[in-house]
Amino acid sequence: MASGWANDGAVQEQIDSTIEDAIQRARSQLAQGESLTHCEECDAEIPKARREAVKGVRLCIVCQNAHDHEQAKFSGYNRRGSKDSQLR
Repeated sequence: MASGWANDGAVQEQIDSTIEDAIQRARSQLAQGESLTHCEECDAEIPKARREAVKGVRLCIVCQNAHDHEQAKFSGYNRRGSKDSQLR
């Protein structure tokens, strides 16, 4: 199928890259190690119940909510797409 400047399979490559990026983001956010007793951003004490419920927790609830809000802003658009998709 002719697709302008894009090579055969470019759409699938773009989809695959988008999925790989999402997987890398999700894996990087997985908690590792022991839970902290104090938030690494604001130094507030993290309640014991939260430390036990969320293994490897590093942020208090307030900072975690702010972090989650920032992550929600991510559009998911693959900027490594084909030249053809960038021209549209």
